[in-house]
Amino acid sequence: MPDASQLWMFMLAGVLLNLTPGPDVLYIVNQSLRGGVQRGLVAAWGITVGCFVHVAAAALGLGAVLTTSADAFNLIKWIGAAYLLWMGVRLLWRTPQGMATSPSESPPEEVTRLRTVFFGAFATNALNPKVALFFLAFVPQFIPAQAADPAWSFVLLGCLFNLNSLLVCMAWALAAAWLSRRAHWLQRGMRHLDRLAGLLFIGFGLKLALTDAPAR
Repeated sequence: MPDASQLWMFMLAGVLLNLTPGPDVLYIVNQSLRGGVQRGLVAAWGITVGCFVHVAAAALGLGAVLTTSADAFNLIKWIGAAYLLWMGVRLLWRTPQGMATSPSESPPEEVTRLRTVFFGAFATNALNPKVALFFLAFVPQFIPAQAADPAWSFVLLGCLFNLNSLLVCMAWALAAAWLSRRAHWLQRGMRHLDRLAGLLFIGFGLKLALTDAPAR
């Protein structure tokens, strides 16, 4: 493990990186605005679990395959891009409805909805090979050269990064839910927000589709 100063630097860098809006943040904010804080928090957990997939894969050596095999990278890339494009099209064609201020669904329906939100968030992160490449590029910089077990150090740092990520993602969910309850213009503009979110998801999908595999 790195020393205390490097560890703090790692944590600070992780928080700043997680504050940067991307597909994950967009998904959380959209869920929180439309369905309330509970759905936003469930989305945050789904994103975090997706991050753990990349940490585990990298620790097992599977993540390195993405940096050495163009075919493997392109396979995951096209699956992830298709998913983001599908999400974008769904948002563009979603029927207008107001933001949730109180539960309107029966408990079984709400449980089903929360499950859908969780797995949607999970897929948004887990199917993005750029996240795997990020972990492979970012985390090793903080593993000491003399580390007895680099793989174990990677797992520990990855877990720490994901903890920071969860806290930031939950903050995004809480902030969006707070805003949705106080900004009346959001109530009137949800259809426009859906269209904007849809276009952004399509943009993220196209950007991912046009990403080249890492040079070997």
